[in-house]
Amino acid sequence: MALLADLHNHSCLSPCGSLDLSPRVLAEAAAARGVQVLALTDHNTSRNCPAFAFHCRRLGIIPLYGLEVTTQEEIHMVTLFASLKAALEFGDYIYSIITPFPNDPEKTGDQVYVDADDNIEGELEYFLPSAADIGVDALGARAAGYAGFVIPAHVDRPAFSMSSQLGVVVPGPWAAVECVRIPPLSEMGNPASPPLDTLGFPLVTASDAHYPEHVGRRPFKLDSTPEELLPGGPGGDVDQEAFIRALSRRRGLADDL
Repeated sequence: MALLADLHNHSCLSPCGSLDLSPRVLAEAAAARGVQVLALTDHNTSRNCPAFAFHCRRLGIIPLYGLEVTTQEEIHMVTLFASLKAALEFGDYIYSIITPFPNDPEKTGDQVYVDADDNIEGELEYFLPSAADIGVDALGARAAGYAGFVIPAHVDRPAFSMSSQLGVVVPGPWAAVECVRIPPLSEMGNPASPPLDTLGFPLVTASDAHYPEHVGRRPFKLDSTPEELLPGGPGGDVDQEAFIRALSRRRGLADDL
């Protein structure tokens, strides 16, 4: 059995996203488009994950919680957790080490976190896409200390990716590597260039949704079942080891949709 999964999405908390994309709207749009495993990964914070958890469970979606960390190198790294508590704790840690540059909503966008009914509970002060004081080489181990795992984001994009910042995909404890397309192209997406060397890591795609119409645009097939991922039954936390095993089965380039 294959589950449709999408592990990189934003909400109204990311200043580059739409205020219309609340955690509720994200979950409902994903469910309408057949996504069965979904993650919320706002920039450098997990503050909207509680509302996201509520709506995923309401809709029967298998949730993962996380954030898209911007490293010292200005590389985006999707960092995921099976536990909501762990995601919130790690999110607080990352927010504490981002550049303390005040956000200006009129210039860069709002950064609001909401409850399950879309009511605004507050707004974060510092500009969330700022780089955190942690490097790529340290992020995997730090996330593992919170029982999380890391996937380098959109490695074939011309900005905020391993290929744009470092020129290559670097080794690390990555559970998978996210691409805009499979096979990923090098030289910042030049279609005439050879495939980017992804070092044999499992390859996934993701919607990187910032607006409601983006939700579900680039999911991937995960070779697993709800019973494997949720051994405690619906409403429980994902078995993270089972999830990573399922990701590891995506070894071939033909695994994309």
